[in-house]
Amino acid sequence: MRSGTDVTENGLRHLLNEWDPIGVADDVQDEYDCMLAPLLRRLRGGAEQTEIGDFLRQELEDHFGLTPLPSEPEAMAARLMSWWTAVGKADGAGCV
Repeated sequence: MRSGTDVTENGLRHLLNEWDPIGVADDVQDEYDCMLAPLLRRLRGGAEQTEIGDFLRQELEDHFGLTPLPSEPEAMAARLMSWWTAVGKADGAGCV
């Protein structure tokens, strides 16, 4: 496992639980873990904010059965991109 992976996954889990699109994170801390690996793969691969937003929208619709407002996935994608940039700078290598 790469250095920092647990920290990165925990940080991403924290963000997803704060977002909590289905409202269960207070009771189920790992509800959104199904999105961790796909999101990290996209982020590490240099995905653009639009791709992250599209992925989140697809997950909400197909996996969780929600119909999100147009701005919900896009706003979270912007937050994830900002977080990812900060994580890369903190790591010193620009990649985690």
